[in-house]
Amino acid sequence: MKLLKKLLMARATAMLGDKLVKLAAGAILTVFVARMLGASELGIYSIVMAWSAFLVPLTSMGLNNLVVRQMTKLPTGQEAMTMLYTAVSIRLGLGLLGGGLMLGIFYLLNPQLFSGHLSYAIPLLFVLQAFFGFLLFEFYLNYQGTFRSPAYAKSLISLCSFGIKLYLLYRGFGIASLLLLTALEFLVVGVAQYLLYRRKHQPFKEEQQRWPGYNPRYFSLSHGKLLLKRSAWLWVSGIVSVIYLKIDIVMLGSIAGTEQAGIYAAASRLSELWYVFPATLAVRYYPDMLKAYEKSWDGYLLKLRRFALMFFSAALAIAIVMSLTAEWVIMLLFGEAFSEAITVLRIHIWAGCFIFVRYLIGQHLVITEQEPLSLFSHGMGALLNVILNLWWIPQYGIVGAAWATLISYAYASFFFLFFAKSTRSQLWQLLKVKRAAQTHNGNH
Repeated sequence: MKLLKKLLMARATAMLGDKLVKLAAGAILTVFVARMLGASELGIYSIVMAWSAFLVPLTSMGLNNLVVRQMTKLPTGQEAMTMLYTAVSIRLGLGLLGGGLMLGIFYLLNPQLFSGHLSYAIPLLFVLQAFFGFLLFEFYLNYQGTFRSPAYAKSLISLCSFGIKLYLLYRGFGIASLLLLTALEFLVVGVAQYLLYRRKHQPFKEEQQRWPGYNPRYFSLSHGKLLLKRSAWLWVSGIVSVIYLKIDIVMLGSIAGTEQAGIYAAASRLSELWYVFPATLAVRYYPDMLKAYEKSWDGYLLKLRRFALMFFSAALAIAIVMSLTAEWVIMLLFGEAFSEAITVLRIHIWAGCFIFVRYLIGQHLVITEQEPLSLFSHGMGALLNVILNLWWIPQYGIVGAAWATLISYAYASFFFLFFAKSTRSQLWQLLKVKRAAQTHNGNH
């Protein structure tokens, strides 16, 4: 447990640094695009990047942590290497296939965007995202205790890309140049993780020899079938999760136009900036929760309640401050042209109260082996988000989209607990458990 805690703490620290760099760079870039190119161009950029996010489950296939767990069960390094390289081949192949399919669907729905430099920038973005398949090498390095180098490499590449994007905007370049740089960033990050793997990976378990470089010829059909079978529900859950998180921008672009999508994107970007903290802290606190669960059910509930109150209190404080300062923040960062984003931000920011707690609930579902509920909640959240957006965007525009997001996030992050017998019972126990119960063991 001490080793697990140490590894997860190191990973959480590395993750926090990398995510903070990416989120800060993304927020600043959003401001610059809005200021220099306007709401419509920001809308186009946000819509394309939302579609790019739909590709993430296809390029990961739910294999990130699963591959490493399966590798540790194998008796020899040769078999473990074959499984790792098989997983990389699956991710590359399905990433390229998914990128092609996504490009075709995107073209059918948004043919007007395929003009000028965008006509080749968008295809390159979708195709080069397949190189995220190489991020499996980062997860293997993490398993071996190497966290800082992969995280620092990604942060450095992100910072360089960010600097070049700002320079290009200053020089008068448009959205296409930003998409091309993002596509190149996908490629460079993937190759960098592979090169770090080749340099830093250690012999597997007690073996003496390091593995040869990746080659598609190491693909194993039996390992591939096992991985795809084990990752199926994770893959589906990932797709549903991305739909429920990103569908608002896509639907706004189709129903209300790119300018309204851009104004909405400005507000939602500021709201979602804060999500990095619960995501990182949930990883940090996972071993503490697991240890408490193994000792005592009541002790575990007390710890879960303490963390939940802490997460909720932080989200509530952020929501109150951002609601009160929304007008000042929007006017300072984006200007008068984005005044409609003030109301959106004041609504959207309250979704954080549910999202913050959801990260802990997600850990709870894993610890108590109720993972299918995670898929169910995301699926219902996605369906609710689509229905509400179809209903409210034509009537209320971006304000309707903000309310749709808040309600669907609230259901998928928290209120779904009331609709399953097991979680409803556990929630009631969480509220009733007394502090004195921590002194004795219970059953779980």
